[in-house]
Amino acid sequence: MFSGQDIDGIIKLFKKNYGELKPFLSFANAFQLLIAVVLSAQCTDKRVNIITQDLFKHYIKPSDLAKKNLKDFEEEIKTCGMFHNKAKNLIETSRILAENFNNEVPKDFDSLISLPGIGRKSANVILGTYFNEQRLPVDTHVFRVANRIGLAKAKTPEKTEDNLTAIIPPNLWMKMHRWLIYHGRTYCTAKNPKCYECFLNDYCLYYNYKSKNL
Repeated sequence: MFSGQDIDGIIKLFKKNYGELKPFLSFANAFQLLIAVVLSAQCTDKRVNIITQDLFKHYIKPSDLAKKNLKDFEEEIKTCGMFHNKAKNLIETSRILAENFNNEVPKDFDSLISLPGIGRKSANVILGTYFNEQRLPVDTHVFRVANRIGLAKAKTPEKTEDNLTAIIPPNLWMKMHRWLIYHGRTYCTAKNPKCYECFLNDYCLYYNYKSKNL
């Protein structure tokens, strides 16, 4: 694992190159963020934002979606992967929110993960993005990039989260989440990462290992 000085150096490079990144998903309130987060599973944020541009004209609060016909809602989100399960989960979650949570998205982790379609990563995104809690959600990009660089050494997203939150200052958790995602899209792609162009290659364990084994 890195020294504190190394971690400071990595953070400084992220700040220099990416600065303040806004949320990648478009939304106007917590419920719309929840919808976008559920839709984003195995679907690009770009595609989700295209879908929700029209969707959010009709669904402002949970009760707007709670009694929607499943087939009709599937038709509205069909260009998103796994749309059948997502539609089913979103309608059921909307019903639960309307009936049990006063038509609001709960602010606590345990209540969020009790909702259909909301797992640990999704709950952390909602809490960190909308409710400004200190959270570090780990999606596929964060998992891949953090472990490649060497900020984490873990085999699961949850352990990766533990590794990252142990070394990153809490006030930077959501920033690090976005930095790692953006880095994974820009340089540290799943296939053919652009290691020689990357501003982190002086620190990156993956790059240094690859360089020594060419």
